[in-house]
Order: sequence, then structure tokens, then C-alpha cells
Amino acid sequence: MLDPIIEFFERGFRAIGRGFGMLVAWIVWPFMALTGWYRRRHWLVKGPIGVFLIVLVGLYGYFIWQTQVWSGFNPDLVKSYDFGSRTLSAGEAVPDKPGTCEPSAVVKVASDLTDFNVNQNAWISSMLLYKLGLFGMDWDNTPFLDNKASFQRGVNQVVRRTAIELVDALGRVRGTSSINNDLQRARGNIQFDEYTWYFGLHPFGFKTPTPSFYRQAIKDFDKFNSDLASCNATFDTRADNLIQLFDRMASDLGSTSDILRKRSEDYNSGWFDTRADDRFWFAYGQLYAQYAVLSAARSDFADVVKERNLGAIWSQMDAQFEGALKIRPAIISNGSEAGWIMPTHLATMGFYILRVRSNLVELRSVLDR
Repeated sequence: MLDPIIEFFERGFRAIGRGFGMLVAWIVWPFMALTGWYRRRHWLVKGPIGVFLIVLVGLYGYFIWQTQVWSGFNPDLVKSYDFGSRTLSAGEAVPDKPGTCEPSAVVKVASDLTDFNVNQNAWISSMLLYKLGLFGMDWDNTPFLDNKASFQRGVNQVVRRTAIELVDALGRVRGTSSINNDLQRARGNIQFDEYTWYFGLHPFGFKTPTPSFYRQAIKDFDKFNSDLASCNATFDTRADNLIQLFDRMASDLGSTSDILRKRSEDYNSGWFDTRADDRFWFAYGQLYAQYAVLSAARSDFADVVKERNLGAIWSQMDAQFEGALKIRPAIISNGSEAGWIMPTHLATMGFYILRVRSNLVELRSVLDR
């Protein structure tokens, strides 16, 4: 009675095996043909081709290594700063050290996040092989080798926002002092295009690559903090400046939440959504950097936080950040919210983003009373 059933499955498995074998043969055949052609060539032809292939393999090895190894990545980054041990607001004179002021934790974090992006790691988005893509296809449209690039861009988006707020409000007394030149240069450098390599077509010619501009921004941030520590710069810790920072950060989170929502609703293909990973890791990088910058702001605006009793609400927001940063799945899935096989990581990340944004709005409301 079972023989027909057994034969049916045997035929099915044989057919699958033949199909798989044909697929492998189809993929391997061009390489086998090229190998045969290469063997028949003279060494004058073999030599240059061999050198080219060795260089290409080396470049891809370096590229894969850089995309997979995240040097300096630390979800507990905030704890490593020990902001709680600081007792003075940014720019406040140190009582027992004449001529010395408290440097800015926000500026320090902005500098360190940029250092993580371009010194501790290679800036993936402007690497040649990243720009070339996978057989001409943008890496962001594939499920491979783009997670770190998306994370770095999420971090950089927050540093850009921070640089703008430092120039426009935090780094000067609004209406009575000029823009700080170091912060102005830092803003210009960190706003530079994220994808520039040493050579480009639009416009055609040699260029200064993206990491060089970001490294200069680090020097600009550090120069400002050095001047601030010597009481030769200004950091305005008024409540309205903190309100503006909350507004801008909340607005950025709202935009990211909308991007995640649209992707989750329109392309819920589970593990087969090739853009879900870069959406997820951009949002993760944004939260990673915002958590560090806002924790630094809590230290820089210590007097305001104490006077307005913001501690409890701020701690709730920190808990939301910490919860979001614990989500680090090996494979990002954009499944249906009602599904039971494939998870919906985008919706989960969107939930935490909205919780953080809600806390920011609440903090702003308390300050604005």
C-alpha cells in the first residue's frame, strides 16, 4: 500500500536533485569556460590577468572583512562615559581650577561617534566596491553586506543634527554672540556627501573622499571642546535650547518611524524583503547615536534637569533606548504583524522609536510649562 507513496516521493526528490544540479552547472559553467581559456593563453596574457584577479580577490576580502567586523560597537556605550559622575553643566567654571570650565559631553559624543564611523571602522558607503554594487546592483537592494553601511548612516544622521544645533543655538548665546568658527566648520564637514570616493563622474575628476571631511569634523569638535575647557568658548545651557534639541530629535524619529511603517505595510515579505535590513539598521544606528547624544545632553544641562525635575521621565526614555538596542537579530524579517512564522522586526523597531519620541515630547512639554 505504501509503495506508490514512496515512489512518488523518490521521483520528487530525484527531480529536485536534477534541478539543483542543473542550476549549479549553469552557475559554474562560465567560470569553468574562463578557466579553460586562461590555461591556453601565453604567460604574457596570464600574468596581467592573474595579478588583476589577485588584487580583486584581496579587495573583496578587505571589503567583506570591513562590512562584517564592527570595531568599537558597544550597545552599552552610554555607560562607558559615566555621565552620572559629572557635577557641573557644560561651560560652567570649575570651582577649584581657575581658568577652567566644564567641557561639553554632547560635543565629545559627536566627536566619538564620528571617530567610530571613520577611524575605528572604514566608512563603507564611499568604498569603491560598495559603490560598484553586486554585479551593478546597489548593495542596499540586496540582503548582503549593507547592514554596517546603513548603521553608520543612521549614526551620522544624528551627528549632523547635533552639529546643526550646536552652531545655531548651543555653541553661542543666541542674539548676542557670533557663530563659533570651529562648530561652523564641523557642521560643514559632517554635512558632506556620504558616498564620495577618490574619483567620480558627476562631476568628472579626482575628489577628496568622504572620510577625510568627517575626520576634519572630529578635529573641529575637539578644538571647540578644548576652547570651552579653557573658558574661551560658549555653551548655552538654557532650557529653550534643550527644548529645541528635543524638537529636532523627535522630528527625525518621526520621519524614520514613517519610513519603517511604509516598508512594513507595503513590503511584508518576511525574510525575503531585501530592503528590510538597511531600514532596520539605519533606525538602529539612529537610536544608538541619539541615546548617546541625549545622555550627554542630560549631563550638559544638569542644572535644567534638576530644576525642572526631569529625571524620572528621562530615565523612562533611557529604558526605551536600552530595550531597542537589545534587538539585534541575525536576519532581519519584515513579516506581517498578524503572521506566526516570520517575525516583524521593522514593526518592533518602529514601536520603540515611537515610545522614545513620546518621551521626548513629554520632556519638551514639561520644559515648556
